Amino acid sequence: MPLPSPTAAVRPAPGARLAAVTALLGALTLLGAASPAAAGPLRYAEDQAPGILNPLFTTTMSEVRANELIFEGLFGDDRNLASAPVLATGITVADDRLSADVQLRQGVHWHDGRPFSAEDVAFTIRAMKDPGTLSTEAGRVAFISGVEVIDGQTLRLRFARPEPAPEEKLHFKILPAHAFSGTSVQRNDPFRAQPIGTGPYRFVRFNSDNSVTLAAHAENRKPPRIPEVTLREVADKNYQAKLLLYETLEALVRVLPRDLAILQNNRGVELHPYQTNAWWYLGFNLSRPTWADPRAREALALMVDRQALLAPVGTGDLLSGPFVRSSPYYNHEVNDWRPDPAKAAALLEAAGYRRDGASWTRNGQPLTLQITAPKGLESAQEVVINLQSQLQAQGVKVEVRFLDEASWKANIWRAKDFDLVVSQWSFDRNEDVREQLHSKGTRNFVGYKNPAADALLDKAQAATTPAEKKAALRELHGLVHNDVPMVFLWTLDSYAAMSVKVREVVVHPFSFFSWVRDWQIK
Repeated sequence: MPLPSPTAAVRPAPGARLAAVTALLGALTLLGAASPAAAGPLRYAEDQAPGILNPLFTTTMSEVRANELIFEGLFGDDRNLASAPVLATGITVADDRLSADVQLRQGVHWHDGRPFSAEDVAFTIRAMKDPGTLSTEAGRVAFISGVEVIDGQTLRLRFARPEPAPEEKLHFKILPAHAFSGTSVQRNDPFRAQPIGTGPYRFVRFNSDNSVTLAAHAENRKPPRIPEVTLREVADKNYQAKLLLYETLEALVRVLPRDLAILQNNRGVELHPYQTNAWWYLGFNLSRPTWADPRAREALALMVDRQALLAPVGTGDLLSGPFVRSSPYYNHEVNDWRPDPAKAAALLEAAGYRRDGASWTRNGQPLTLQITAPKGLESAQEVVINLQSQLQAQGVKVEVRFLDEASWKANIWRAKDFDLVVSQWSFDRNEDVREQLHSKGTRNFVGYKNPAADALLDKAQAATTPAEKKAALRELHGLVHNDVPMVFLWTLDSYAAMSVKVREVVVHPFSFFSWVRDWQIK
């Protein structure tokens, strides 16, 4: 059949024209209805993709943030940062405060469709307490001495000591009992790669590019407005801001200081400041002969110019102890360590060292240390290289190494094979430093042991009033500062950056995605 001439007028019949107009209007209507979803997923960047998605074994902030999307706790924070029911509907504390009955929300389903019940909560607590689990989160349930299922929606918690407000401690994530064969949960359990939660987003898949895809959980108590979230691994922090500007990301969890100006001046980006309950530190291996002497530890603290270390990586508050400055437990009467090379030299001489040319030596051996930092810690390389330069300028020979997550656990946590570490601790709203500083703490890999510190931590744990807890932890702050098991560095100022397409954004100070259900893309 010959094609019509390019100049030929092809006129449809009147009925056909009406049908075409009707079809076009219908198509436009469908496009309009679909426009929110057409905006695509919320894509955000992490320096490193989660190695495991199981709240029992969380060790990186990328895992913490992913777990916020997938899992829920019995209680969580409301907009005033007060404990509010999530999987629970309420709690009744006994008169003696040694037990409490928790009432659970009805109609909740796991992402695989199975119903949520009191058995799941009991399983989670028992798994966290099971010595075979080896969970770094075990300390979160140490205050619970027993758990009893009353019925499908009620359980009774028994406490090791009186708990006036146990809901403040019931923010840990709950796991599905049916996904495990017993309470001794292993880190390599298949659950880590196929997590099941009750949170606003369900796990879909790990992608070949190390990204993670999550989809909205329609049966959540408050379904999220954004239909899909994609966690993208972008190891190069310098590239993350460019991806936001190129509109291949909608969110950056933390903006580098040098990128703040360019993002702030871009009309397509909005910055959201937020606080963190995280602090950086230098941790000594107290089992090493060099650092067994407190004079050597204090000398090194006096060699470090923390402000000079901080400047290239951001702004923040220098710290003198194990709490952030906005914490009620921060002891503002304790002075920060300030650089004092003369006093540092005197302390080293008192510890048996002498300056031999450009180096400090003892018994003919140069003072040499190795600084270890995790590869996945943002800005760690800049901090370590600058620290190396500072110490070498003062006569200390320094080697550096960076470890991936698996090597960090093997070398630092288990083998204690380190001289000095540069790292960061992150905390939830309770700021519980017991596991880091108690002699029996599961995260006390530096080997800090002081009966007075243990007693203060025990006193804070047993406190029945906020004032009693505050007094104990402020005293602990000063004690740990003076013992110098670590040099406390800083807490960083943080800014998230979002495309202006992402609306209704409020970032929780400590848990980035707590209120993600309210976010939307337009």
